[in-house]
Amino acid sequence: MDYKIGDERVRIFYYVHTGHRVGLDRFRRAAAIINSLGDVDITVLTSDFRIAHEAKDYGLTDIVGIDVIRNIPQIAQHGDKIIFDSDEHNSNILDDMTKFFSTFIRISDNPDEKKHPKEFLISPYLEGEKICKATVVADEYFGSFEKNIDRCFFFGDDDYEKDLEKNLDMFSPYEFDLGLGFYYFLDYEQSISEAFVKTYEFEEYKSMIKSTKLFLSSSPQAVLENIASGGRAIYLQRADYPRDHLKLFELLDIPIIDGYKKADLATLLRENSSHNYKLLQNDTQKTAIFIKETLNL
Repeated sequence: MDYKIGDERVRIFYYVHTGHRVGLDRFRRAAAIINSLGDVDITVLTSDFRIAHEAKDYGLTDIVGIDVIRNIPQIAQHGDKIIFDSDEHNSNILDDMTKFFSTFIRISDNPDEKKHPKEFLISPYLEGEKICKATVVADEYFGSFEKNIDRCFFFGDDDYEKDLEKNLDMFSPYEFDLGLGFYYFLDYEQSISEAFVKTYEFEEYKSMIKSTKLFLSSSPQAVLENIASGGRAIYLQRADYPRDHLKLFELLDIPIIDGYKKADLATLLRENSSHNYKLLQNDTQKTAIFIKETLNL
């Protein structure tokens, strides 16, 4: 499908920040959005080559690893359109991006975000002109699923500093299963698995999320997916992760542990069965409509 401005073909790109220090939260959100758009030609640009090779399992077929954000203009052309899901930017980059692309849609999790005058924005917090207030979770996670995993812990897809290994004594007393992350090293997987009852490989991620009754995770997107599937999630805020989701999780009454606090984990596990969670709205189609209208699809 071609989109034209004058006599030149206009391409649509989706840039998503991923990697062994930032995980795959944004990538999973990108897959949910792109799949919701249907038959639209979108080239996905990711800052990590490894996940680009695995993207087909998420329904993404046209994906290119570009290493760093400054390589985007080497692939795109002036006047193209882009959906931008990253926090790597600054005001100068936003100025340049909104001038380079004929349409610039940005996705932000920052509760203190300020919209650039020339961009379109998707945010779980903000409302207004050219803004879509939405929290995106793939449609497939909404529904009723058999919860045959009693307790599961998913630290995240990345643990470059091996923080999980340093804090295993916090989790081992509670007989959690463990979901292994995408960027874990083989020897590391072996060392941390011994503290858990059972482990699930990266390929089992989706079924693990849907099947877990009590879910503990430092991955914001995984927490949202488990809540959508009817699970009872607890969020563990890592020191090396942005704190952008804390306000959203407070609004949704999702329990939060700020750091590796054993006493807080014990309390939340003890009280979880009586905790009332708020309903997570399915905003995927709302977001798809906003994007299609913005891109004139």
